[in-house]
Amino acid sequence: MADTAQRQLHLGAILEGVGADHVSWLDPELPGDASIDIDWYIDNARAAEAAKFDLVFIVDSPFITPDTAPHFLNRLEPLTLLSAVAASTSRIGLVGTLTTSYWEPYNVARQFGSLDQISRGRAGWNVVTTGLEGAARNYGREEHFDHKLRYARAREFVDVVQGLWDSYEDDAFPRDREAGIFLDKAKQHRLDHKGAHFSVAGPLALSRSPQGQPVIFQAGDSNEGRNLGAAIAEGTFTSAEDFETGRAYYADIKARAAALGRNPDLIKVLPGLAPIIAETDEEAQAIAAAAQEALDVGKLLVQIGRAFNYHDFSRYDLDAPFPDLSGVTLNSYKGHAERIIRVAREEGLTLRQAAYRFGQWRTDFVGSPETIADEIERWFTGRAADGFLLRVTRPKDFRLFRERVVPILQARGLFRDDYAHRTLRGHLGLPVPENRHAREQHAIAAE
Repeated sequence: MADTAQRQLHLGAILEGVGADHVSWLDPELPGDASIDIDWYIDNARAAEAAKFDLVFIVDSPFITPDTAPHFLNRLEPLTLLSAVAASTSRIGLVGTLTTSYWEPYNVARQFGSLDQISRGRAGWNVVTTGLEGAARNYGREEHFDHKLRYARAREFVDVVQGLWDSYEDDAFPRDREAGIFLDKAKQHRLDHKGAHFSVAGPLALSRSPQGQPVIFQAGDSNEGRNLGAAIAEGTFTSAEDFETGRAYYADIKARAAALGRNPDLIKVLPGLAPIIAETDEEAQAIAAAAQEALDVGKLLVQIGRAFNYHDFSRYDLDAPFPDLSGVTLNSYKGHAERIIRVAREEGLTLRQAAYRFGQWRTDFVGSPETIADEIERWFTGRAADGFLLRVTRPKDFRLFRERVVPILQARGLFRDDYAHRTLRGHLGLPVPENRHAREQHAIAAE
């Protein structure tokens, strides 16, 4: 109990509509157009808020193929969607994905800053560099940015955006009607950034929200991705396959942050969670086994192919050793692709075995509500996670988690009974960043 007294479990909901797999959309309880139905998102965000979740999360990527999973084929753009959800909720955090490879910093600063104002301090930005090479041709480029270049651009991109978010000091607008002073001009600041990748003058025409700046999230798993997360992230999303993998990632990202002089406790590690819940462990295991039996190996091959820029794995013998991919690009989801190759080699997996291993969400979370809560607590107290992002698509699964698992976590003192704050930073236990210009003035005054 000493460990949990200073830490609080965090829960987020990934709102996936008809699903990032190829089977969830078949659920008769799930609307067939859930991924473009704003009412579906609002209803699920409100349900997550009623259960006191920290945040809802909207994933995104700007490239699809005919074989792409159903949710990705037809879905709403994250910032537009979250702005609608903001007006229909009051406490829950609102986190969206937006790429640094195919946008401009000023636009991103303005959009997320606006969401932060609309929601009164509940916005978060999941920083990605875009894995799929095909996205380049949707943005006027013949070739995708090289992996290392993407991450160098991303670091500078975030620096510029955060600089723009500090364009106004917190008390820049006196709005003094008697004196006729709307703006204290000394407290508006140009950025005048000129870097290797971007040139941005500023200032941004938007003041800071109650949480100062939107929370920065990041999800890269390659070496470059982890370095970026350690440098900029206040929350990291990971797809840890099991407890030991989760512990290794947790220790690594926190150590990298500490080496950069950051407080590692201020980076929240949030693995994905796709539990299978039933009244008993035996029933849940039977459901898991039946779901495994019903999987289409062809669709699993598409899923692992996505990590290699939708490489066509159907050309290989399923029961031969995992193929040699030395000639295949790793300029997509590099960290995930490298992990697939490494594990397949180390464990001698066939292509079929690799497809079942990496083509679906793996889960150690199968069992009764009590068993699921036990496993969540094990990961939390064992420093494999600071919390989890629950995959939300099938209505029954989400309902069981909210109504049966969350109360157990609350009874154990692991998860809040009610919100203590109104901002996303407050929920996550993160400080409000001081405006950089005000900080400089305070430092000068102190000297």
